[in-house]
Amino acid sequence: QVQLVESGGGLVQAGGSLRLSCAASGSTFSINAIGWFRQAPGKQRELVARISMSGGTSYADSVKGRFTISRDNAKNTVYLQMNSLKPEDTAVYYCNLLIFGEPGSPRTLVSAPWGQGTQVTVSS
Repeated sequence: QVQLVESGGGLVQAGGSLRLSCAASGSTFSINAIGWFRQAPGKQRELVARISMSGGTSYADSVKGRFTISRDNAKNTVYLQMNSLKPEDTAVYYCNLLIFGEPGSPRTLVSAPWGQGTQVTVSS
């Protein structure tokens, strides 16, 4: 079973940048679409960025132009570069293997157990 470990979160001022990493175990990583999700206190977990098996990307409107998702299949790792961070980006960020789902849509289905996530806090 795939295990996911997110890292790279932290405390940053508004306008700053962070780069999150998602390391996955298992041989199925490279044949799956991968999504970055976030969950703010009191809110539902939402899909904010998606990368397909071939490298195609899509983003939620709230992060488009500021976040960039990428993957290194040789390292079984997906990244989320976050620039121009805003206080509303504060959340726990998770990655997962996507069965289906598009950023901005509440209908998503993932295939791996959730990792512990990584906390991102943006101060104003």
